Order: sequence, then C-alpha cells, then structure tokens
Amino acid sequence: MNDWEGVSEFVAVVDNYSFTAAAKKLKTSVAQISRRVSALEDRLAVKLLLRTTRKVTVTEAGQLYYTHCRNLVEGLEIAELAVTQMQASPKGLLKITAPVTFGESHIAPLINEFLALYPQVDLELTLTNLKVDLVDSGMDMAIRMGRLADSSLIAKRLSTRQLYVCAAPSYFEQHGMPTTLAELSDHNCLVGSAEHWRFLDNKKTKSLKVSGRIRCNSGFALLDAAIRGLGLVQLPDYYVHKALELGELIEVLSGYRDEREGIWALYPNNRNLSPKVRLLIDFLAERLGDGLKGGLLTD
Repeated sequence: MNDWEGVSEFVAVVDNYSFTAAAKKLKTSVAQISRRVSALEDRLAVKLLLRTTRKVTVTEAGQLYYTHCRNLVEGLEIAELAVTQMQASPKGLLKITAPVTFGESHIAPLINEFLALYPQVDLELTLTNLKVDLVDSGMDMAIRMGRLADSSLIAKRLSTRQLYVCAAPSYFEQHGMPTTLAELSDHNCLVGSAEHWRFLDNKKTKSLKVSGRIRCNSGFALLDAAIRGLGLVQLPDYYVHKALELGELIEVLSGYRDEREGIWALYPNNRNLSPKVRLLIDFLAERLGDGLKGGLLTD
C-alpha cells in the first residue's frame, strides 16, 4: 500500500469533524473516505477514530498522528501551489483562535472580508480568552494581545492598543479626579480579570493593585458600569473610544499611560507557513495598520 494513502482522508475527517464533510471537501464519496481511513488504521494497527451514527471522535493515538500528518498535508499543498503558481489563490482550511471581544469586533469582520476575496479558503474560528495550545489543537494561528510570554511560537505584530483610565462625569462630580497614582487607593476601581493596572511612571512600567465594588471578566460589563458612574475603569481603546468621544467617559491620569501594547499573530515554528496563513497575516496587518480604526491610539 502507498504509505500516503488514507492520510489526506484522515486529516480531512478530523478537520471537518465528519466523514460526510470530508468527502465533500475532497470531492469523493463517504464510502471511499471510510475505506481509506480503515485501511490506514489497519496498516498502523491502531484505532485513529471512533465512529458512531452521531459523531466522530479522535482517539489519543489519532490526535498524535493528526498533529504530525496535518503538517505533511499542508506541506503537500504548499508544494502543489509552488509548482502550479497558485499562491495567489489560497485554498484549504484555516484554524484560528482569538480573544472573544477583540475577535468579535475586529478579527472576525476582517477574516470574513478575507474569505470573500478567497472563496476556496474555509474557516474554523475559535473565540476564547484561554491560551489555546496551537500545536496540540492543530491551530494555524492565534491572535494574542499585550506582552507575550516566552515560547517557541513565532510572532508577527499586527497592530497596537492603548490602555485608558477613565470614568463618567457623574463619578468625578461625587468623588473628584485623581491626579496621581497614589490617589487611586481612595477611589472605587472597577476590576477586570487582572487586579493590577499598568502605568508608566518615570519611564518605567508600574503595576498597581486596585480594588473596588465590582469585579468582572467582561470588558463590556465594566464599561457599562463606568458609564453609569460606578467607578474608574482601565480598558483598551477599542472598548472606550466611543464613550470618550461622546463625553460619556473622561480620561484621567493620561500622563501615566503605559506604552502601547502589541496585537500579535502567533503560529508554531515547527510548521511551514502555508500561503493561506501568510496571506491572512499580511491582510490583517494591512487592515489593522499601526493603530486600530476608530481607536484613540495617537496622542
């Protein structure tokens, strides 16, 4: 048997979560997909997939095999594109993860625009604030915000974001405006998933622990609380720019703004960067630019 036989079919089943979808993707029959995957399992003497009438589940061995085989299938795609000069027409599945709010407001609309330009590209977009392991999950790319932890991933900066401390005029009427970082301890701070706020003090980044009546992991919930006069909030520009422009919020401590943070595209360094991923990264970088549209990234 050809060692390659069944590999493309197996990867397509895992990518699409079903034999039917894989058959449609590869333009063949479900029976053909099933035969080739079964033959592959027989050759390897291991069960790769557990099949029922309702769903397909990948076994532990199947997940390990998929992680390696997806690189091979993607490499074959790259080779075919290279020899047929099809780089301008990318195709295949893109698996991407991004933070929930930024993904909904900025990344998803841009990717939808990208998909309209390249109809042979399919998308699986996972919006989560959890740090997904790209290698184990078979993801092509992750969008990450802020300072990056050391890792083996390759990072390309797409844009930047700025953190703002602000509150409603009604809050300042009752409690006054803080003019120094030390005064924050006298104010009700609306706390997000991190209880420390970041500032730039004497050209050095400073992390300051804050507290208040409300703690919530939703930026929009904190934004609403701030607009209602319930306290001070520190949020990125894409949350607060409209409220600042409308006068619903007023920025304070602008002299202590931390440096702009990066918005990054990350991908595994052990995976050849396929034309479709490279093209998407360049597309996002161009559309996002050095600052977010509608944001307040310039002083």
